[in-house]
Amino acid sequence: MRVAGSSDGRIGGRGAPTAGRSAPQLPLAASANPPIRPSALPVLDERLRGTKFVTLDSHSVLNSPEQTGMDFWSINPYVGCEFGCTYCYARFAHRYVVERAHAAQRIDDAQLAEYRGANGWEAFEQRIFVKAGLQAALRSDLRRYHRSAEHDAPIVIGTATDPYQPAERRFRLTRLVLEELAKCEGLSIGIITKSPLVTRDIDVLQRIQRHNDLEIHLSLIALDPDLVRVLEARSPMPAVRLRAVARLTEAGVNAGVIVAPVLPGISDDVERLDALFAAARAVHARFVTASPLRLYPGIRDRFLPVLDEHFPHLAERYRRAYVGRGAAPPDYARALTRRVTKLQRKYGFETRDMRARYRKDRQAPQWELDLGAETAREAPSR
Repeated sequence: MRVAGSSDGRIGGRGAPTAGRSAPQLPLAASANPPIRPSALPVLDERLRGTKFVTLDSHSVLNSPEQTGMDFWSINPYVGCEFGCTYCYARFAHRYVVERAHAAQRIDDAQLAEYRGANGWEAFEQRIFVKAGLQAALRSDLRRYHRSAEHDAPIVIGTATDPYQPAERRFRLTRLVLEELAKCEGLSIGIITKSPLVTRDIDVLQRIQRHNDLEIHLSLIALDPDLVRVLEARSPMPAVRLRAVARLTEAGVNAGVIVAPVLPGISDDVERLDALFAAARAVHARFVTASPLRLYPGIRDRFLPVLDEHFPHLAERYRRAYVGRGAAPPDYARALTRRVTKLQRKYGFETRDMRARYRKDRQAPQWELDLGAETAREAPSR
């Protein structure tokens, strides 16, 4: 087994660079963890902070609606995500891959604990699976897609990982996906990311858009860097993401902002949302959509302690509101939808939900939660 040289990904945290300054590039250094045990999962790279990138052989990478229960096909070049957003619902996908590797005896019992993390959630951020053989698998999958009865359903990249997380600078798997999709015509394609690295691929995005329907969704929960840093440990700063939207739209690429998740009592007040919509309009975003927090069981152990620490006045209300449910109660969803629709109209954006694009011939669902849609903005406690 061989550990390769470090990629040049961005490392955040309390000392992360603010918007407008370049991110530091960290050289490969010895991990503070114990020596890596021999494994059937080769380690490709390792960060100073202990994150490892591990090969995952992939014979299929395009997930059908039948497999996922969604109304679209999905592609996730990586499993896990270095950005470490506390609310991310995709942690279950990482756990599923780890448990399958254990069942196949590719990792032993001791490694299973490592790949889960001490509290069950850390490994999603620190053990990132890199899908080997992705390009050949996708070519085969696209033949299956075109033969399928659901060949007119959209393809969405980044539903369970960020396809432009720092690892993409080295491994370039998302770029490979786009190169394959650029050979197709008549597809409906969506990309969801928090990263300005998407602008690296403007050339291939332009080629895709000539013959396909394309939307790039830059995800942004708020303009406040302090709030973003509390909830998204290592994600790019808001100003950087907005500049990415500007670069994409200036290049003629159909790009906009998705405000997701909207966090009840934290980021759902009119002042915060209005400022975000205004900023999106200023960078010529083509659309802005929003959706509320989903808090599934696998996410609670990560997210609820953050509420306890930074928003203690809301913690118990979240626990009550989300008991027995992953989505949020109808009253909250309706109130949020009304608020977002007013802002879409105010700033001249189309009044639609992102899900409307990816649900064929169906009305977008109303998500649910009564945590006080009219709650005033609360700054994170220090």
